[in-house]
Amino acid sequence: MEWKNIKLEEDNGIWTLTINRPEMRNALDAPTVKEFREALGSLDTGKAGVLILTGSGNKAFVSGADIGDLRSRTKKQALEAINTGLFAEVENFAWPVIGAINGYALGGGCELTLACDIRIASENARFGFPETSLGIIPGAGGTQRLPRLMGLARAKEWILTGDIYDAKEAERLGLISRVVPQEKLMETAKELARKILSRAPLAVRLAKLALNASSRTPLESGLTIEMLAQSILFESKDKYEGMTAYLEKRKAHFTGE
Repeated sequence: MEWKNIKLEEDNGIWTLTINRPEMRNALDAPTVKEFREALGSLDTGKAGVLILTGSGNKAFVSGADIGDLRSRTKKQALEAINTGLFAEVENFAWPVIGAINGYALGGGCELTLACDIRIASENARFGFPETSLGIIPGAGGTQRLPRLMGLARAKEWILTGDIYDAKEAERLGLISRVVPQEKLMETAKELARKILSRAPLAVRLAKLALNASSRTPLESGLTIEMLAQSILFESKDKYEGMTAYLEKRKAHFTGE
């Protein structure tokens, strides 16, 4: 499938989804969100894969929601939670999702960043939530996911002031995992994706599920989810193959079963 505002490319199990509105700094409007969801739905998650999200060009990952589009939205549309639904799909996607943050990730772009499993940023990346200067709040997960990553006090400072922060500060506070030169961003993301793809697919999928549960459930419930995931893996062919390969000092050949 082809879309106007989204590009989707594949390279040996690594899929790259690019928000392609460089003239609008890759801002998210309703048509782009629709195409984004269609692109996610087109992927065969029954197979092993890793998804990389990035923005077109080197100035912006996603600069935020399209202000022109946002200005005309009503409370009915806010209650429809268009972006919230998309970012939940990203967070709960069956494959690991790597955010390759190139340039500005503001407002909705920063919320999309938070929904990724692993976040790598170029040195020119900038992060922040300027919504209060526009008379609104981060309404697609920002007030909920940001405190879970950096703590409530710092999240309040970020959101209430609307200040913009550089990549090094975002790394220091745990928003992203590493900062790399712009020219090495996609290379680094793909290197990480290849490493993940070399692991047992079912174990990767269930590890993501258990990790996501850690921020949503009490400890006892999370431990139960972890135990159940492990019990499934203990009966998998990949567990036998992985441990046999280790004992035989050879490379494992995983099938996802």
